[in-house]
Amino acid sequence: MKASNLTKLALAVAMALPLLASAESNVVTGANTLAPGARARLDFQVVIPKVLFLQVGTGTLLADNTTIDGVTITVPAASVGAGSVAAPGSFNVRVVGNNGNIALTAATTGALSNGIGDTISFTQITGTGATITHPTFVDGGTSAPVTITPNIGTKVTNLTDTWTFAYANAAVVPPGTYGGVNANNSRVTYTVTMP
Repeated sequence: MKASNLTKLALAVAMALPLLASAESNVVTGANTLAPGARARLDFQVVIPKVLFLQVGTGTLLADNTTIDGVTITVPAASVGAGSVAAPGSFNVRVVGNNGNIALTAATTGALSNGIGDTISFTQITGTGATITHPTFVDGGTSAPVTITPNIGTKVTNLTDTWTFAYANAAVVPPGTYGGVNANNSRVTYTVTMP
């Protein structure tokens, strides 16, 4: 009795297995000299998610990274108020998206402060790049968006650049360290959005 039940179970499994396959099959026979043609079809589907990636500074393509880099601009004493001073080095920037135009913004929490009431407006700091335009900073708000258009077809963006920063140094201001490591309104948050 047990052997009979096992046989029935094995037969049921064997009959069900072909139903699990979704490919088509076709058998053609013939007695003529031409080889008969047989065909089978498959339906393919590739699912691509919407992707949006932004890297400013340290990072790895399409990976999260928690490192927050810093920009330090030191004005020489003999140059205070005497014109633009560039930050040393440049910062890697990468934008990847696959659904059309991308809007890039930069947000600050206020003017840079030295912690004792003196400030330097973020409008005095500029960023420049060759392929990805840097947004214009504002104090205590979000910049107007910069539109990044796809560079591959009509929907795909895969751009890299390096941004350099400079302080206008157009006025003599009180001494001190303005900003810092997430202090005195130093943090800028860049955001990209896409439809």
